[in-house]
Amino acid sequence: MDYFSKLPTVGPKTAERYVFYLLKQHPEWLQGFAQAIAEVKEKTTVCGTCLSIAEANPCAICSDAKRNRATICLVADTRDMLAIESTKQYNGLYFILGGVINTIEGVKPDQLNIKVLLDRLKQTGVKEIILAFNPDLEGETTAMYIAKLLKPYKIKTTRLAKGLPMGADLEYADEITLSNALRYRNEM
Repeated sequence: MDYFSKLPTVGPKTAERYVFYLLKQHPEWLQGFAQAIAEVKEKTTVCGTCLSIAEANPCAICSDAKRNRATICLVADTRDMLAIESTKQYNGLYFILGGVINTIEGVKPDQLNIKVLLDRLKQTGVKEIILAFNPDLEGETTAMYIAKLLKPYKIKTTRLAKGLPMGADLEYADEITLSNALRYRNEM
């Protein structure tokens, strides 16, 4: 239980549930599970193209010839890339920035993969960069910084749309969310 409770968002009760679940599993399954955990570091690498955590270099996305190579979706980390991939709505390539600018935590632009991104843009025929950062202060700061850097490259720079999530009640939405929903509305 001590090991499980050290995982993010896992408290003592959840750790206890995990242990009791594992106690009910077949020994062969437990052996496979333990093996997978033991090998997680040695069986992963960083893609040399997009900088995502992957099982191969280049990753499956970068090596897929069917992907649109003229569009790059710029995300903070591999988890954000996986979230966008799960929608099955995007068919371009990605680039992992390695975080976002965060002055409170001391993360400055030179600590991110911005230079690598700019080098990649010089070598490829990218026509659009999609800035896909969280809609918080750090994400907005990073998006504005990157957009300003990309101006001389004359590459179309877009952002993910902002607005109301499905199932939201207008009366409970904050002013910024409602403002964005009105500003970025779509024609039907």
